Amino acid sequence: MAARRKMAAVLTRTFVVGCRNKSSAVSASVMSELEGGELTEWDRARPYSELPGPRPLPLLGNNWRFIPYIGDYRIQEVDKVCRRLHAQYGRVVKLASLLGRPDMVFLFDADDIERVFRTEELMPHRPSMPSLNYYKHVLRKDFFGDNPGLIAVHGESWCKFRTKVQQPMLQPRTAKLYVRQVEQTAKDFVQRARALKDENQEMPDDFINEIHKWSLESIARVALDQKLGCLDSDTSDPHGDTQSLIDAVTTFFKLVGILELKIPFWRLFNTPTWNKYIASLDTITSIVSRHIEVALTRLRSTGDPQEITDQSSLLQRILALDPDPRTACVLALDMFLVGIDTTSTAVASILYQLSLHPDKQQLLYEEIRSVLPLVDTSITTQHLEKLVYLKACIRETLRMFPVVIGNGRCMMRDTVIAGYQIPAGTQVVFQHYVISNMDRYFPEPERFLPERWLKSGSCLEHASTKIHPFASLPFGYGRRMCVGRRFAELEIQTVITKKTIPKRCVTEFV
Repeated sequence: MAARRKMAAVLTRTFVVGCRNKSSAVSASVMSELEGGELTEWDRARPYSELPGPRPLPLLGNNWRFIPYIGDYRIQEVDKVCRRLHAQYGRVVKLASLLGRPDMVFLFDADDIERVFRTEELMPHRPSMPSLNYYKHVLRKDFFGDNPGLIAVHGESWCKFRTKVQQPMLQPRTAKLYVRQVEQTAKDFVQRARALKDENQEMPDDFINEIHKWSLESIARVALDQKLGCLDSDTSDPHGDTQSLIDAVTTFFKLVGILELKIPFWRLFNTPTWNKYIASLDTITSIVSRHIEVALTRLRSTGDPQEITDQSSLLQRILALDPDPRTACVLALDMFLVGIDTTSTAVASILYQLSLHPDKQQLLYEEIRSVLPLVDTSITTQHLEKLVYLKACIRETLRMFPVVIGNGRCMMRDTVIAGYQIPAGTQVVFQHYVISNMDRYFPEPERFLPERWLKSGSCLEHASTKIHPFASLPFGYGRRMCVGRRFAELEIQTVITKKTIPKRCVTEFV
């Protein structure tokens, strides 16, 4: 009787699945169970076609939703789009039929994200960026060749490049060697910011551009051991191309989403948006290459570029591992491309949150003055390690407003996620912004509470006992974690500290 019941259940499921898939064939997996075998996790999962999500239209797919005045999704408000998808469809959502790119499956559950990360391959693929991929591998292949860097690169070429550069980039001890340069840049920024205040003691409306300059100067000091001078008080742009570089990076980030999510006409002909996008990338490549060549020339004239000291630039450290200068050049280019906007946006958000919460600002001020009682004390790594509330303020800001609101993986094999069959080739997107603002993971998520990141046992209210390790990942995770994380953290911690040391005056810079 038990065998008959099992056979009846299997045949019933076969009939239902067959109807759903409009097929009368009995799958091999079901035949295997009839013969006494066990169903695999894949066999037990619901089919990919049943994933919830917005329905595409014939010919236009789901791209029409991003068309102004016609669609109801705005690229400029993609955070709201993601919240809406989660509210409407639940923990897993499929956005299918996007012309020119694979389907995207959005995950809104930290456990599902953890499972994907824990089982990723040796060479995990991120969701593709066709426009940047085309620029590096086709349009400017003469420049990048077989060494296209880390951004929009996958497979063997990514793995080889990452292996070459990750040792000096991700080791904490390497980042600690640059505290002096980073601190000096932070001092220059604070002095320039004070000089920019008008007669009403207010900052200019485009103050974010000044933070961009600080970020650019910090990257140049670390990567090239070169001072660009964009924070100098005597002139706003001594080299003539600092603002051009910042504008180009801003344009890149503004247009990449449009090219990736709207109907990809750029694949058929050069659209105005595409032309602006390529012009911005060419500007970034040209200006950064020029500064890299200056740094290389200086290294060659002063001795052996492969002789490393504590004062060596990151460029020189890469050259010591790989004498091919193209590796160091492409890494520096990627750092400028994605490091300027992301780091400066994080700092702007932190300053803004502290200005809105003077009680938290006071706690931070008291901590910094306890560690650095003298205004002119030089910052060391030992000082930074003691600033736990500072780090909590940074983590809380990046939880509420992550610079990158989503990350992801392109599935390299058939996988079961949230009980659904996810076929190989599907792009799975981790919705960090939505997840890190859910009360399921963070009680009172709308409140700025740095205390939630402090270790349990703290005397402060709201000290956390346990936070899901995959509920907030501002720098990603795993083999494709942000390679510049150590330097970004150092720069952010240092500039917030230097800004707060003289007096509790974050508000004056917002």
